[in-house]
Amino acid sequence: MKDVWILRIGHRPERDQRVTTHVGLTGRALGAGGMYLASDDKGVKKSIEDVAGRWGGDFKVENNVSWKKVIRDWKEAGGKVVHLTMYGISVTDAMPEIQECEKVLVVVGAEKVPGDMYGLADYNVSVTTQPHSEISSLAIFMDHLFEGKTLDLDFEGAEIKVIPTECGKRFES
Repeated sequence: MKDVWILRIGHRPERDQRVTTHVGLTGRALGAGGMYLASDDKGVKKSIEDVAGRWGGDFKVENNVSWKKVIRDWKEAGGKVVHLTMYGISVTDAMPEIQECEKVLVVVGAEKVPGDMYGLADYNVSVTTQPHSEISSLAIFMDHLFEGKTLDLDFEGAEIKVIPTECGKRFES
């Protein structure tokens, strides 16, 4: 499986905790190995890692990173950087080339993304050219990247597992 991590930039601890947590959980559920958080928010890190502990897998969160250093290190290790933005090229146009990459860092912004980001990215990719949620952009991008194959991931070490059912809720713990 590809080595995919999320880089969350522009996170504002006083207002973005829920959305950033959902960015991490979406990445985890759809096949990412971890998330770099370019802000200091230990609460977000703890929330995501608590979910991963109960629901399985080894998703990691690195808190308070320098986003430029993460990008530089990622590229030096042979990885490609994909910046999700409504100003980029279409996800469907970019995806065939991105799918060839074994190591992908997906940059998901919050507040206004620094202009440097557009030049540092190997790919500036849009999931529509309309304003919408960074969570939905990430979900659609990850689904396209893995061609739908991560929708039914089985996470090792899960304390809780949902049993699909047509009606009601079933799970094992």
